Amino acid sequence: MPSVDISKINYAGEPVSTCNQNMNLKLLDLLFTLLHLLIIGFNLFGWIWKRTRKLHFGFILLTAACWFLLGIWFGIGYCPVTEWQWEIKEKLGEQNLPNSFIKYYADRIFNRNIDAIFIDTITAVCFFAAAVTSIYVNFFYKRKRPAAL
Repeated sequence: MPSVDISKINYAGEPVSTCNQNMNLKLLDLLFTLLHLLIIGFNLFGWIWKRTRKLHFGFILLTAACWFLLGIWFGIGYCPVTEWQWEIKEKLGEQNLPNSFIKYYADRIFNRNIDAIFIDTITAVCFFAAAVTSIYVNFFYKRKRPAAL
């Protein structure tokens, strides 16, 4: 009986062509990139709009939990979204992926190998600033009303 690679069988039990599989993996990679960018953007700027401040604070807590609580077991700065995306990139043939999504794209954008410690420091400072701002606007900021005449 010939061996069958399960990763090349679709949900209907039919073989999937390598071309189709690569297209699906590339689409998933793109979707994970968009998800990453949305999370990063919202973590940095979600505190600006009053309607999204509570949700932003929740995202900050979730990000901190991944980085620092899950980080106890998987390494500080752990991100499950990055891990899932890296699994896809490895199936697409990419190797020697950095620990950080931000470093990966900074290297690609600037076409050079940027120091991981520098990227991690900038990331941590920006995250800390967004977290402090979120705490301030959610718990301490009181909008001043104009004085009545």
